[in-house]
Amino acid sequence: MPTPQPAAAASAVSIVPTASAKDVFYPCSDGRPMADNMWQANAILNATSDLRAARPDALVAADILVYPEEGNNRNRIVPDVLVAFDLGTYERSSYFVWKEGKPPDWVLEVASPGTQTKDRRAKRERYAAMGVPEYWLFAPKGNVYPRGTPRLQGLELVDGRYRRLSWRVADGERMIRSDILGLDVCADGKLLRFRDPTTGKAIRHRPEVEADAERAEDRAKHAEAQARQEAVRRKAAEARVAELEASLRRSQGGHSP
Repeated sequence: MPTPQPAAAASAVSIVPTASAKDVFYPCSDGRPMADNMWQANAILNATSDLRAARPDALVAADILVYPEEGNNRNRIVPDVLVAFDLGTYERSSYFVWKEGKPPDWVLEVASPGTQTKDRRAKRERYAAMGVPEYWLFAPKGNVYPRGTPRLQGLELVDGRYRRLSWRVADGERMIRSDILGLDVCADGKLLRFRDPTTGKAIRHRPEVEADAERAEDRAKHAEAQARQEAVRRKAAEARVAELEASLRRSQGGHSP
């Protein structure tokens, strides 16, 4: 007679295999707006545009999700602006540190009253843990940071911790040198201004470039209109001369020598 088996062994334990890290879905949006207000948005967009003009060799991205850890889609952070060198400038849906081979080289957080505490504390710690070499903070509208904290700060990673970069005054402006970018950075009203330290020339904001282009186009149109008017006047003068010459010939032909 067969020996009865324990009831616990009668049914096998169901084991659900864990998903491979390659099967994890990484959203390209956190569902939050890029900025809390227009000053913050303008500062982010202008910094992105200026940096692309200043460093066309680098990847410059705004409001893109950064995933530091493969297989963990909950570990993510969204810099306002990031810069990364030697990776190619093609467009990406997100920034995967393990695919790129390194964290971003430079990160900027533009403050609002609702984000400044997180920027100074939690994000600072996370960027340091990730190994971001330079972390910058900027308050475009007044100074929402605690008293005594500059509205523009550049921080460099030293032995796993950020220390503040020193500033200097040049051409009447308070500037901070970014060795990573190879640029001087200063506050320009509600925007950031980037300067080439070798030439001292500032990278012009996109509205400035667009305004110059519009003025140049207006000058070209004005010159073209003047040229057309001059051509009309010239033809009218030529026609008048021809008419006078014809009249003179008729007058001379009506008299006997």
